[in-house]
Amino acid sequence: MIRIIESKNIGRLISRKAARLTEAEATVRPILEAVRKRGDKALLEYARQFDGFARKSVLVPEAQLSAAAERLTPDFRGAVETAAANIRTYAKRQMPHEWYFEARAGLRVGQIVRPLDTVAAYVPAGRYPLPSTVMMTVIPAQVAGVPNICVASPKPVTEVLGTAAMLGVSHVFEMGGAQAIAAFAFGTRTVPRADRIVGPGNIYVAAAKKLLAGEVGIDFVAGPTEILIIAAEGDPRHFAADLLAQAEHDVDASALLLTVSKRLAAAVAKEVEKQLAALPTAAVARKAIDRNSAIVLVRSLDEAVEISNRFAPEHLNIPDATLLPKIRHAGSVFVGPFSPEAAGDYASGPNHVLPTGGAARQRGGLSVADYLKVISVQQLSASALQRLAPAVTTLARAEGLEAHARSVEVRFGR
Repeated sequence: MIRIIESKNIGRLISRKAARLTEAEATVRPILEAVRKRGDKALLEYARQFDGFARKSVLVPEAQLSAAAERLTPDFRGAVETAAANIRTYAKRQMPHEWYFEARAGLRVGQIVRPLDTVAAYVPAGRYPLPSTVMMTVIPAQVAGVPNICVASPKPVTEVLGTAAMLGVSHVFEMGGAQAIAAFAFGTRTVPRADRIVGPGNIYVAAAKKLLAGEVGIDFVAGPTEILIIAAEGDPRHFAADLLAQAEHDVDASALLLTVSKRLAAAVAKEVEKQLAALPTAAVARKAIDRNSAIVLVRSLDEAVEISNRFAPEHLNIPDATLLPKIRHAGSVFVGPFSPEAAGDYASGPNHVLPTGGAARQRGGLSVADYLKVISVQQLSASALQRLAPAVTTLARAEGLEAHARSVEVRFGR
């Protein structure tokens, strides 16, 4: 049964296990180097070794994508259309705008917005196929105006290929693991070099992204998925279902409920056991519940929020919007009893590619901004530059950069 603990004993749970990245990095380094040096040849060797790949090229033929789309059921196509419309609408609202502003007479400043040239979306194909991740990674890139969008997935199922086809993506690659990340980071004869790689993956994908950050842009280094729920009252069935929805992802997943009610805690613990008994994914969920999850008794909702901010969860569910002003760190926030995390995973619109392992302290989830560059613009008239000249030349000389100062003065015959 899921443990029930007091808040004073939560330390071990919120100080996450250190990811086994060091060990994984040692494993992936030679893979990255091999792909960098030998390109497609190394990529195919690893694809055959790790994924049983049999074709001559990792590029999925467009005919195969079209055939996959034709095999999709009407219900699945309808679900993709509904989810895609909401994701697209949300991404459009995230778009930064170009603007110009007359800061002073003759001093015009602003920004222009430009998309990246090429992005790569990694879609895992491990325990569960994830066509939803195709939508979450591709649609914001389309909204941003990225001209070259690539998708990589090892052993992609019909739903993954068909979803890519529905979205109009033609550059789909049947490859995975560290070798796929390396191919996008360095480029090969078959795989274009990407400006940024986004999307979740296993620990080897995470290690490869970490090692290649700087060589290529990444979203973040992801770890095991997690949810934190804050509640004072409510239906125990809902909370149990939300905990299990997270736990079924992976044996390392973490699911926490923070509540002021001992009665609710006991009822939810009982309900978790009841629902586990009938859950097809119980073998995975049970381990995540037993190892990494708990119901935590807190003294107040304020204490629950303080714990949540320390934890910086990937997913945070709160009872109502009154707590929002106090939330400082979270990947995505779900407000109220009818906002389950599953809605965000699939169809409500906000992105489900989210920071884990405390990375929500530094950033939010994947957004259209990850596919864009905001470029500053400035235009000065002669009189505006002349007014700024004393400040510019004084600061330049204070830094020992004489040519900087003279580049201003030369314009005024000094």
